[in-house]
Amino acid sequence: MSAFNLSADQGRYRVRSPLAATLVVVIALPMTTPALALEADVRGLAGAPADNIVDILSDLDPESQATRERLDGVVRERTQQALQAYGYYGAALATNYPNERNERVIIDVEPGERTRITQLEIGVRGDAEQDESFDEALADNPLKEGDPLVHSRYDGFKSRLSTLALERGYFNSRFLQQRIEVRPWEESARIFLDMDSGTRYRFGHVHFHGSQIERERMNNLVPFAPNDPYLAGELAVLNQNLGQTNWFRGISVRPRINDDAQPAAPSVWWREATGRDTTAGPGQVLGGPGLQVARQITDSRPTVVPVDVELTPADRHQFEVGVGFATDVGPRTQFSWTMPWLNRYGHSLTNSFYLSAPEQRFSGEYAIPLANPLRDSYRVRYGLESVDNEDTESFESSVQVARHWEFSNGWIQDLYWQTTYEDFTQADQDDAVLLLYPGISWSRTRKRNATFPSWGDKQQLTLEWSDPSWGSDARFVRTTFNSQWIRTLGTENRFLGRLGGGAMATNTFDKVPPSLRFFAGGDQSIRGYSYESLSPENDDGELLGGQHMLTGSLEYQRHLTGDFWSATFVDTGDAFDEWWPEELKTGAGLGVRWISPVGPIRFDVAHPFDDEEDSWRLHFSIGPEF
Repeated sequence: MSAFNLSADQGRYRVRSPLAATLVVVIALPMTTPALALEADVRGLAGAPADNIVDILSDLDPESQATRERLDGVVRERTQQALQAYGYYGAALATNYPNERNERVIIDVEPGERTRITQLEIGVRGDAEQDESFDEALADNPLKEGDPLVHSRYDGFKSRLSTLALERGYFNSRFLQQRIEVRPWEESARIFLDMDSGTRYRFGHVHFHGSQIERERMNNLVPFAPNDPYLAGELAVLNQNLGQTNWFRGISVRPRINDDAQPAAPSVWWREATGRDTTAGPGQVLGGPGLQVARQITDSRPTVVPVDVELTPADRHQFEVGVGFATDVGPRTQFSWTMPWLNRYGHSLTNSFYLSAPEQRFSGEYAIPLANPLRDSYRVRYGLESVDNEDTESFESSVQVARHWEFSNGWIQDLYWQTTYEDFTQADQDDAVLLLYPGISWSRTRKRNATFPSWGDKQQLTLEWSDPSWGSDARFVRTTFNSQWIRTLGTENRFLGRLGGGAMATNTFDKVPPSLRFFAGGDQSIRGYSYESLSPENDDGELLGGQHMLTGSLEYQRHLTGDFWSATFVDTGDAFDEWWPEELKTGAGLGVRWISPVGPIRFDVAHPFDDEEDSWRLHFSIGPEF
């Protein structure tokens, strides 16, 4: 058993056991009471100045002052500070405490005349004098002669200039003047703010450490060149570029700036000149022969900022398994194996296997980056796919060689040549074809919040051409397009729209395999109809697939509570042979959306207006809209 002693020593008690200390604390807990916060009621003044008084008094504990007189002195001092922040320097105050506990104070304010800015001298000198960003900042100055004095505007503008200097490489910048002269008897204020930016620093060389990729390709990711003016945003772009390659799992970008080139330069110069620190403001520090010598030393140092990049290579092999369910295909699973870098040139390889009841697919892509690894590459895509759905049975193998561009505006362009061999049965048609055809596609996806976007759109357009003159079994020109968008009104209303379709010109339709024919219906097409159940039919009612397709959808979602949303929608469209179709199939219904930890889950009940035998159909799917 552990014993403890409680002994007296000159009026103090010492606990000599951790257990005893714990007991003393536990016993003392019920005796403690929460601190009171002073409640202030401001009269005679409204708006931001009154709110500022309430805020500045909100953390004042009445019990922390021994007497009401001392409390009132603190209240008056803080109230005057709150008023002066908005230019009221001659305010008269009257205070009243309604009860003995002093937990509430009524403050009657006679604000008097408000101090206004009568003289304003703001300037920038040094290299920043020729910098457009500083010109814009000065033009956007919130301080104007004749305006009421609001200290937060002065502090905010001064902070903006300091931040701008840091962001744009003026590491020796300092304020020659930074003061406000207030004359309460005149209700006037004079503001003097003068910045000397000094010399603008420039980028030096970028030094990569730990990279497994050859130096030339790494240099192509750097958005600036040596001797370019320093800009902090360019370092962020470099970090982003390195991350987008997927070559690294650890990235650290650090500019190598000497400690004595930091923005707090006046104090540094003072230490160098005098050998001691100072807490005086820059306006008090400047001057003197010692400081002039120190400034010459500082200005003579190199104004170049090398950049150090520490990198940790990504894992050579990355695996991912996903499972899901949709009424279109039932349970589904996907396994992917990614090698983000295969060699020092940054080549990558991705393979995936997709499995569902109607479709089984193996696909892969080998990427060969070019001079700009983020924008230009060659892509070799390959795949095997088996389909058994409705009146379609097909086995397809394909290889595609593509030139891939990603433009700065977000658009992606692929120019490709594809070879496809497909053995298929479609209704009463049975064939095996070899297709050789070029194609070009453009696409762009934009969204905010990947899981459940509040704003976004997706565009896609593809054009393909096959002809027997170069050995293909079918002649066709085929195009597809798709446009989707998401918009939010306020925080409670979400709108979704979709328009998609395709068209084919051919005189050898019987040689076109099912993978290139058009079918409509399903969760992502026309709800109320089963997956790919809409298309032209033969005399036996079997689906043949169409030469054209058009689908559209409008959906309105309303926030219910928490992560739940309701949905109302209408879908329309069809697959057909002759443009324009005689009629379009239409379905409409209601749904619920749950933003689950694994992604949005959608449950819909849809009614097809022209199908009396199947008056309602349930649709269930997991995953984002696009």
